[in-house]
Amino acid sequence: MSMDKKTVSRDGTELAYESTGRGPAVILVSGAMSTGGTMAPLAGLLADRFTAVRYDRRGRGESGDTTPYAVEREVEDLAALVDAVGGEAALYGISSGGALVLAAAAAGLPVSRAAVYETPFALDEEAARGRAEYTANLTEALAQDRRGDAVELFLRLTGLAEEMIQGARRSPMWAAMEAVAPTLAHDDAVMGDGRPPRERLASVGVPVLAVAGEASPSWLREATRAVADAVPDGTYRTLEGQTHMVDPAVLAPVLAEFFTA
Repeated sequence: MSMDKKTVSRDGTELAYESTGRGPAVILVSGAMSTGGTMAPLAGLLADRFTAVRYDRRGRGESGDTTPYAVEREVEDLAALVDAVGGEAALYGISSGGALVLAAAAAGLPVSRAAVYETPFALDEEAARGRAEYTANLTEALAQDRRGDAVELFLRLTGLAEEMIQGARRSPMWAAMEAVAPTLAHDDAVMGDGRPPRERLASVGVPVLAVAGEASPSWLREATRAVADAVPDGTYRTLEGQTHMVDPAVLAPVLAEFFTA
């Protein structure tokens, strides 16, 4: 599904995006191993009340990329998109995309409200060690252009069973996953040391809705609640029966209510 619009970030990187519907702008930010195409169903469900904007983050899909990478560049990408769609927008991000949304809100972009779904922060020492080990192994795999190994590392981090990982490796979708593998380093950088960035979150000056699925692992729900607790104006909410692969039809009304409150 091709994007029909382009804008240029501060460092000259071209960003592909698409807007659907009419009303206040809501920019949808995807997580790791995904492009803006994954946000199309949610955008369609929000389009009756909002201008729903989805985009390919740098290094993915139809957007360009510029080295060296820095999280600040992705915040500048969101600033360029906000400017392109009218100068103010609400933001929604899933998983590590939520961490990017929070970074943008803390940076003082003209954002009205921010919503996140299951930001996978580490809340204990064991989880933090696991994140540090993942970062080291991912950096090595990508430095050696072992893209398949990088994808495997990420899938293990998400808790996917080994037989499912090997099944994915034999599937037709594996080539597309390897193509976007270098951007795993981007999402890893967005997550910082893996812990909730409490100082940054304390500086977020807009209302934040942090949403988790009731059927997700308890650590993900706790990590999401930690975000709501760390920002000055945070609300935590769970969605019955939902996992990390949230149903857009269940999520969309919750976001619409929050963004029009």
